[in-house]
Amino acid sequence: MRILIVGHGRMGRLVEAHAAAHGCEVAAIADVDPPLATVLDGLQGVDVAIDFSQPDAVADHLAALAARGIDIVIGTTGWQAQEADLRTTAERAGIGVLASANFSLGMSVFDALVDHAARSFAELPDVGAWVHEAHHAAKKDAPSGTALLLLASMRRAGYARPIDVSSTRAGSLPGTHVVGFDGPAETVTLTHTVRDRSVFAHGALEAAKWLKGRRGWFSMRDMIG
Repeated sequence: MRILIVGHGRMGRLVEAHAAAHGCEVAAIADVDPPLATVLDGLQGVDVAIDFSQPDAVADHLAALAARGIDIVIGTTGWQAQEADLRTTAERAGIGVLASANFSLGMSVFDALVDHAARSFAELPDVGAWVHEAHHAAKKDAPSGTALLLLASMRRAGYARPIDVSSTRAGSLPGTHVVGFDGPAETVTLTHTVRDRSVFAHGALEAAKWLKGRRGWFSMRDMIG
């Protein structure tokens, strides 16, 4: 399977490094130089693009890829305010899109556990909830896209009371997300910690393989069932 990497920062380089292990050939890499428009000129035989670029570039990237019928895996966060427009573009072009704030397969299972816990604790009016996430000092968005994903899952599960959301940015902290529920006499916490960022590259590559040939807008939950 031939992939196009869009964005050659830390995550783009990890995707490039691990592509072969997932049976993927890197057909081309687009970044600031050369930009996607230049790379797409004359490029043939690409199955899926993997975008780990910048939030303000995602809409233009999707439009350019959709015009060529190229499916796309979106790992960039911070563009979700434009999601309705991007979904329309993808639907009109008939391409497949898998977008996620976190490509860790473990996080996908963690998200499902959080959903189940929130659904259960929503029925107990004296139980409060919180989400805390910690990342390295260079991470720009706070709260993280994953924290917002977990928050959305809790809301969909029916937990309607206030949920405290907090962030820590310091040093070289790995990505850690904690969801907690506290009652009058007991506390339940669920924790997911990433020890190696390559887990996101492995997940994105598996997502690209799963997405090939599919049409529609998907998440990691769709992939893992």
